[in-house]
Amino acid sequence: MKLIACIELQAARLSEAGVSFGHGTATAFDEAAWLTLWKLGLPLDSLDEHAEQDLTPAQQAEVQALVGERIASRKPAAYLTREAWLQGVPFYVDERAIVPRSFIAELIADASIDAWLSGATERVLDLCTGNGSLAVLAAMAWPDIRVDAIDLSADALAVARINVDKHGLQDRIRLLQGDGLAPAAGHRYDLILCNPPYVNSASMAALPAEYRAEPELALAGGSDGMDFIRKLLADAPAHLSERGVLVLEIGNERPYFEAAFPQLEVAWLDTSSGEDQVLLITEEVLKKALHA
Repeated sequence: MKLIACIELQAARLSEAGVSFGHGTATAFDEAAWLTLWKLGLPLDSLDEHAEQDLTPAQQAEVQALVGERIASRKPAAYLTREAWLQGVPFYVDERAIVPRSFIAELIADASIDAWLSGATERVLDLCTGNGSLAVLAAMAWPDIRVDAIDLSADALAVARINVDKHGLQDRIRLLQGDGLAPAAGHRYDLILCNPPYVNSASMAALPAEYRAEPELALAGGSDGMDFIRKLLADAPAHLSERGVLVLEIGNERPYFEAAFPQLEVAWLDTSSGEDQVLLITEEVLKKALHA
């Protein structure tokens, strides 16, 4: 059997089983290609090059078994491969941390945030860092800055440590454990990146099994999804430098955000999923809102 035929066969199995995607792939074919190439030890971007490669019966059986595990366990593929990719950069991940998929990664990579920074930008905070991917991408994008990365989960920070070490950024990224901005007491940042728990209760109850396989702590945001964000916006002014900015991801919760903070002036940033996923708030606006 050719590799491409094997992928098409596995894609059909995934579709028939009704698995859910969204943890790095959006279609059954893409997920089948990822799992197949990974299992065969081939680069994930080499499908065109290897499409007509003949697979041995043993190789076919290995791919069949891996896709079978994906179907039976309903775990995201990244938990099976122990690897996730953001903007072409590989990250280790396991069940201790949410599978990284933040749209903030796009904004770092395409320099959308750069216009809000300056030559004086020195300190960046990645709040709710999870496996540390945004902290790593920020350190790569801005070589002169230092990054703090905070998470409530000690387990998630253990995964983040693997990624910080993997990319040789131990001297520029500091990992801190604690609730919200508490570990940043006494520190101000020129940029705070935050992909917090924001899924509202109704949406949490309806999540497919693949999402329920992730730590609930990283997803659940209370009845309207804004529990963490309310405290963050109240505390952030004390942790932003003058002209500092907060970049906040809220997923599909824009209506809830606008209902919770109707007077707040924010800039919506354009991502591959539109202009309602990530917003930016300046220190000046937050300070005014705090004293309003």
